[in-house]
Amino acid sequence: MKYIDTWDLDTIFPGGTKSPELQKKLHTIKTEIQDYQKQISEWNFAENKSVQPLKTLLKTQEKIEKGLGQAGSFVHMWQDAYTDDEYANVVMGQVMDLSSEVENLSTVFTKKIVAIPDEDWQILLKDSELSEVSFALNEIRDQGKRLLSEAEEKIITDLNNDGISGWSRLYDTAVSIMTIPFTDKEGNKKEYSVGQAMNRMYSDPDPEVRKQLFENWEAAWTKYAPIFADTINHLDGYRITLQKAHNRENFLDEPLEYNRMSKETLDAMWAAVSNHKQPFVDFLKQKAKILGMEKLGWQDVDAPVGFGDVEPPRFTYDDACDFVIEHFASFGPQLSSFAKHALENRWVEAEDRPKKRPGGYCEELPEFKESRIFMTFTGSPSDTSTLAHELGHAFHSYVMRDLPELNRNYAMNVAETASTFAETIISNATVANAKTKEEKITLLNTKMENAIAMFLNIHARFLFEKSFYEERTEGIVSEQRLNELMINAQKEAYCDSLASYHPHFWCSKLHFFIDDIPFYNFPYTFGFLFSLGIYAEFLKEPNGFEEKYIRLLRDTGSMKVEELAMKHLGVDLTKKDFWEEGIQLMQKDVEEFIQLTNEVKK
Repeated sequence: MKYIDTWDLDTIFPGGTKSPELQKKLHTIKTEIQDYQKQISEWNFAENKSVQPLKTLLKTQEKIEKGLGQAGSFVHMWQDAYTDDEYANVVMGQVMDLSSEVENLSTVFTKKIVAIPDEDWQILLKDSELSEVSFALNEIRDQGKRLLSEAEEKIITDLNNDGISGWSRLYDTAVSIMTIPFTDKEGNKKEYSVGQAMNRMYSDPDPEVRKQLFENWEAAWTKYAPIFADTINHLDGYRITLQKAHNRENFLDEPLEYNRMSKETLDAMWAAVSNHKQPFVDFLKQKAKILGMEKLGWQDVDAPVGFGDVEPPRFTYDDACDFVIEHFASFGPQLSSFAKHALENRWVEAEDRPKKRPGGYCEELPEFKESRIFMTFTGSPSDTSTLAHELGHAFHSYVMRDLPELNRNYAMNVAETASTFAETIISNATVANAKTKEEKITLLNTKMENAIAMFLNIHARFLFEKSFYEERTEGIVSEQRLNELMINAQKEAYCDSLASYHPHFWCSKLHFFIDDIPFYNFPYTFGFLFSLGIYAEFLKEPNGFEEKYIRLLRDTGSMKVEELAMKHLGVDLTKKDFWEEGIQLMQKDVEEFIQLTNEVKK
């Protein structure tokens, strides 16, 4: 079937960032905020202990947040798809100003919720509507106890736009104007965007191309590093100050709280990863031998592997869409039909063109109860897996669409579970469809990219960020020291198995500069291993498993991860055993890769 590889943003607000409909929407939200303010100021629980005012306020808050979410998602998507649209920053500023107003008012609302006596609070939660969202309401109440005075919280919120969020946007702006030079074998000079350079640097079969791009890549980030060193220091310095003000004793408290998981679970996961790295180091060594290298360089880790004339299979966008729909059906009809609907209705922006930011994501449109996907499709099996990954995110939101809004707010770690599960289905299918040993090797190599990223690359990110936060609490960390921390983290995470490292990776990785979620790294490894555990359960008993899987996804916004795992899988996440089982599944792929490559070499 033929699919269009650009999304249709006009169905949201026609006319781009200068859309009259978008401005009309923002004006409506402004009016709704005024009504919200009036409702909050008039609510006095001591005088009226009825449950109705609280329910009315929650509905007003939900309506405004959906509207802002819809507008903010649109501007964000437009800005990423068309990085040369200067007006996008202006409109995003409007959205953020309104968001600040809502946040200030919500702080007042939350403090009034906190002030309700415990006995009265328990009575309120007996209401059928509130009982259904009691987990979320208790979470709001517990977190609200950290808040400072209304005046202090207002100052913080007002400063955020030009503080932590401003630093984050500065990073995005700087990256959007960066270019990476490249000279081909004929002497033709090109200027790649960051996204284009990254895609080719990691995927080109020619080691000289990868080497040149990596050297130019590192040089470009070195040039801009003073800006990014300032940015990361002030962004996270700002965050550390806020954490201390809100009585958080450790910089990990906030991300753990956000991801609804315990430190014991995090420690158990990383301990399992650290204790079982040898198979993945063996994979890198075997890959180096195949590529004729003593050790892989940083730019070679994700390089394609081929024998003789065999090249990795290529997909057109149409083929990739059909492949995903077909193999999602092997898991369950609901996942497959959902993917078909999303792809046919242009929910995906996948065109390979300049003026797009790098990376991929799934963005929710809360008023439509739909999602949109951003990526760049270049034809590789990895891109097909990315498409499946993002559709997994969208499916997660889709199966929760009829739940109360407060029960739909799931954290990043479980969000990565759904996406990685979908990706696993497709990566396994591509390997199973291999026609020869040589083709299977190339596909296993692609599949192993994920495991290497989750167990080594993301571990390096976590180790770096942990070390950086420890030093940042004592003062500014220099560019040179940032590089040292990054190299140390990479060597530890990769067991010093590479010939070269990426000292300015702290610059080039967007995740270190995201303002709203600190430690945007370990949730990926959590989601990857958690999804492998779910997939293992599926393999044991595939019949009717889709319904069980959907029930798990629907609970992700209304309980802590330890409770979620125990309820649906019967496992204890604070023990290494569960995490080790997931790692062992990937070890089998390593063993098959090494066995097949040894056979073909003979």
